[in-house]
Amino acid sequence: MGTYVAKRLLLIVPTLIGAAALVFVIMRVIPGDVALLIFGGEAGGQIDAKQLADMRQRLGLDQPLLVQFGTWLWGILRFDFGNSLWTGRPVIEELLIRLPLSLELAIAATIVSVLIAIPLGMLAAIRQDTWVDYLVRVVSIGGLAIPSFWVGILCILMLVIFFGWGPPLEFTPPWIDPCSRCCARTTSARRGRRGCASAPSSSVTP
Repeated sequence: MGTYVAKRLLLIVPTLIGAAALVFVIMRVIPGDVALLIFGGEAGGQIDAKQLADMRQRLGLDQPLLVQFGTWLWGILRFDFGNSLWTGRPVIEELLIRLPLSLELAIAATIVSVLIAIPLGMLAAIRQDTWVDYLVRVVSIGGLAIPSFWVGILCILMLVIFFGWGPPLEFTPPWIDPCSRCCARTTSARRGRRGCASAPSSSVTP
């Protein structure tokens, strides 16, 4: 048992390196030039070629692909993710800003999935090989097959339409003010409804 666990743990290293290499190569072979996008995308044709070459050199894009991957991997191992190409801020700061909301979403999704999956699993086991069991299987497989982002959009629309609950306009961490975090969901939906109700009268032009 110990040997099996040790082998599995050792396989994590080449798996992570392989996944990192795959993502790195995909990001390099897709159409587009990062340096050109920084200077304005389609308007990059009017930019001086020397400026474009200097930007590529500053980003390390003039190096061979293997050297770029090694530099990037060494930075990841030192938790140096570099700076964002869009905001110019360190990537680690951008991640920390979004981490609380991502954790809250992951925890909430886990709780909801457990509350739904355990009763349905017990019901399918009790009514094995009946229409209830087959229905649970179809719903489970269908839930795994449907894209999660599409299900999320449908859930938001259903909560807004049927219950008046909408996504909050501002994010307050639950450990700072749990009450306002919960109340913000209904408040934002009410504001959205009032805005939609008043929009026709204010936007109509002769």
